[in-house]
Amino acid sequence: MVEVRFATERDVDGVAATLVAAFEADPLWSWAFPQGGLADLWGLLVSSAMRYSLIRVAGDYAAASVWIPPGGTELTADEEGSLGPMLEGQVGPRAAEIIALFERMERTHPDGPPHYYLSLLGTHPAHRGKGVGMALLAENLADLDAEGAPAYLESSNPENDSRYERLGFERVGEFERPDGQLTCSTMWREPR
Repeated sequence: MVEVRFATERDVDGVAATLVAAFEADPLWSWAFPQGGLADLWGLLVSSAMRYSLIRVAGDYAAASVWIPPGGTELTADEEGSLGPMLEGQVGPRAAEIIALFERMERTHPDGPPHYYLSLLGTHPAHRGKGVGMALLAENLADLDAEGAPAYLESSNPENDSRYERLGFERVGEFERPDGQLTCSTMWREPR
């Protein structure tokens, strides 16, 4: 296993780059940004999440996880207000579809009980198939178990659902991509 550490402000670009590469062929996010463009969005999410000090990095950016604590938000109010204009600048008229996607994700997110939210988890393609991402997630979940805290995530790639289930997540709902061509699972995990 590679070393896992908490990210610092110096790691924002490296974490964002790993996550952009990890989600490049993802069936949800490659649809949302078919010409690329995830760098700005993931950079914003990673930068915003730094305020919680819950971003973890495996090795030299082999994998990264971005967690939002109970009661936290992915973006501040000001950042959320900048999201629409940012998307319009990147994808033009498709921004409305992507905003609709975010709204679907938000509607499925449970209000309670208090839980940690796995906003992003990705393994750089150069490190896929080595178990680095799932080992990182397992280590993160061990800390949540010690705290007695549940966790929630949205699985943007159905191929990953069974991996999350092996670590104790259960499907609790779903949402469709706005074009209706992909159904994504929402998953919950009680502490062990």
